[in-house]
Amino acid sequence: MPPEPSQPEDRSEPSSAGATTPGPITGAEGPDRWDTWRLYFETTALLTARIEERLKAQGCSLMEYQLLLLLHEAPGRCLRMGELARRMVFSPSRLNYQVKVLGERGWVQRRRAPGDGRGWEAALTVEGAQAFRRLRPDHARDVEELFFAALTQDDVARLGDIMARLARGLGEG
Repeated sequence: MPPEPSQPEDRSEPSSAGATTPGPITGAEGPDRWDTWRLYFETTALLTARIEERLKAQGCSLMEYQLLLLLHEAPGRCLRMGELARRMVFSPSRLNYQVKVLGERGWVQRRRAPGDGRGWEAALTVEGAQAFRRLRPDHARDVEELFFAALTQDDVARLGDIMARLARGLGEG
């Protein structure tokens, strides 16, 4: 059995309500490493929730928008299901469900991949392209307001470098 990944020593202290509050993390890791992780995690969740909320007001989820975006940018506006699942970080069954939902709206079509009797692809329909073009301006405005407005150009460049390094470390870059 492989060893468990290293975690910071539990130095939490009981609070007056019986819950625990994080205590200081010391040693080579330094306290700011775990604070940074927590801040990244919480801020990403909050940002995603706000963007999701705004897209839902227009009748689309963030994952649906991302799927439409990937298909809109793809050559021929279609991608093989396996590639689409990998890029969406979805299981094949979850992607099949999402494509089915968008198919019921008339936005995406699931079809056999040309020249491959076993493969499937998802293709953006004319209606799907229209929906994407309708959603894109408000989504771009929301991302500008909620994300880019708080960052300088240098911040954007540094964050891009950091995220690319993390993606490479996860085998995606």
